[in-house]
Amino acid sequence: MAIFGISVSALNAAQAGLATTSNNIANANTPGYSREQIVQTQMLPQNTGSGFMGQGVSVATVQRQYDQFLSAQVLAAQTQSSNLTTQLGLSQQVSNLLGDATGGLTPTLQDFFTAANGVANAPQSVPARQAMIGSAQTLVGRFQSLSQNLNQIRDGLNGQISNSVTQINSYASQIATLNAQIVQAQANNPNQPPNALLDQRDQLVNQLSQQIRVSTISQGDGSMNVYIGNGQGLVLGNKTMALQTVTSSTDPTALEVAYSNNGSVIPIQQNSLQGGNLGGYISFRQTVLDPAINALGRIAMGFADTFNQQQQKGTDLNGALGASMFTTAVPRVTPSSSNVGNGVLTATVSSTSALTGHDYSVQFDGTNYTVYDTTSNSAVQSFTPAQLAAGQTVTGTGITLQLTAGSVANVAGDAFLVRPTVDGASNIGLNITDPAKIAASSPVAANAPTTNLGTATIAPASVTGGLPLNANLQQLVTITFNNPPTTFNVTGTGTGNPTNVAYTAGATISYNGWSTQISGTPSAGDTFTVTQNTNATADGSNILQMAALQTANTLVNGTTSYQGAYAQLIAQVGTQTSQLTSTSQAQASLLTQVTNSQQAVSGVNLDEEAANLLRYQQAYQAAGKAMQIANTMFDTILNLK
Repeated sequence: MAIFGISVSALNAAQAGLATTSNNIANANTPGYSREQIVQTQMLPQNTGSGFMGQGVSVATVQRQYDQFLSAQVLAAQTQSSNLTTQLGLSQQVSNLLGDATGGLTPTLQDFFTAANGVANAPQSVPARQAMIGSAQTLVGRFQSLSQNLNQIRDGLNGQISNSVTQINSYASQIATLNAQIVQAQANNPNQPPNALLDQRDQLVNQLSQQIRVSTISQGDGSMNVYIGNGQGLVLGNKTMALQTVTSSTDPTALEVAYSNNGSVIPIQQNSLQGGNLGGYISFRQTVLDPAINALGRIAMGFADTFNQQQQKGTDLNGALGASMFTTAVPRVTPSSSNVGNGVLTATVSSTSALTGHDYSVQFDGTNYTVYDTTSNSAVQSFTPAQLAAGQTVTGTGITLQLTAGSVANVAGDAFLVRPTVDGASNIGLNITDPAKIAASSPVAANAPTTNLGTATIAPASVTGGLPLNANLQQLVTITFNNPPTTFNVTGTGTGNPTNVAYTAGATISYNGWSTQISGTPSAGDTFTVTQNTNATADGSNILQMAALQTANTLVNGTTSYQGAYAQLIAQVGTQTSQLTSTSQAQASLLTQVTNSQQAVSGVNLDEEAANLLRYQQAYQAAGKAMQIANTMFDTILNLK
């Protein structure tokens, strides 16, 4: 009878092995499935007079092949790979948009300044002026188009962030449900792991890691706690901390991620939401997209400002002083939605050359308002409320801030976000459409009468200084040389009429907001005058100054030109895209390696399973033969008389 019992146990073990192997083969392509194998143990032997005789075999459990260390490596590699791939795809869109040889800013800038040079060659030509107006409109349209496309990408991020949050909540809910099922299953049968449920949960955690970086801690009851970012809880047992998207408190155009708890919103530090697609969206917006929008806006604002200044230093075909050719944006200031005070902070541009393209957070701590650079998270400068109420230029930023107190003012914790250049490209516009209003000529002209006896000559007068123009700019000023002609006298409104001014050939002479030079040898009594330019139709001296702005270093504290700044923008985005390409490829390779290592333990090898089928089949057949022999022996005993 012992032989028969042993054979039955062997038959059952072989049958369990065949069933487990067949299940492995059936799930070879099932995502998240871990290969299973039976764990056989010897049954307690029986003590006989001839020694301990074996009683057969039992199947203790069906064990899944799982390595927690390798699985954790896969999660880490997967979340980083998803993050980099997401950022790379988005960065390539921005790089291709800005670097387009025909759709970028460079060719349009070149066309505009070519048209400006055309007016300089023929200041009286209306067709040349009309061509410049057309090129100006095209340039404005290109700035606006690039800004619109970049902001469309930014708006699209809001939808992608929302979708990612929805998926995260779905995965979290499913994991919590599986936690409850696993806890119940292990409570009902403590010694047998629910392999299928564990595989499903691990697969959901893997899918979750593609959306956001996760870490897990297994609990004694079989459940698993899941944490995101820098340790914020997402799944605790069978409970979830749902995420939701909310409008940024200081930027109504951007969505942020927060906890949703019984109808209340709990903020999350956005920088902590790293890894996965969600972390990629947030990181791309902060490090690539917003800086690109700001940099393009800085170019537009710098271009409009410097060109307008030179335009206003000239006169048009009608003899009137030039008006601004372009409209330009003002800094965007947004109060935090959590502000208790109702004071209003405004910002103006004090110097387009000093604009950095960075955003600034202005926070009140109860004593001072401190300006922080959001790019470097460093303090720039602090002001008392009284100082800020009077208006203060923030060092190194190119902006001036002024606070207008409300009925509730200066409450600790109040904050404002200042974005000086974000609207620069979208809000630039063409202010004049009449070709005659291009101020191509200088408002003043230097003259020397033919009656002068000396060889001295006077250079064309040019407007100096900034805006507004000197009120006496076009007043008649006369320079008369004395005897001997080593000194001269100056007469005219606003000059103070100085006498005996020492003469140095070629030295700059400046009055009433203009400057010129007299060179050569004058004679006693020679005179020179600077007065209103009455020959505006043929004079192109001011448009030459405008055309020269193409290569002038007017941006980034006087270190680069418009096209130079745009080239820096393209290089910046291109470098970021190149780095993302390299790191993304390296991370994909690492993910493949760790996945292969993990699959070597948990994956189903069909060749190996085929060998196991044959092994268990032979064991099954051998056990059946043993049962047949035992049955024959039993029949022999029964037939004995």
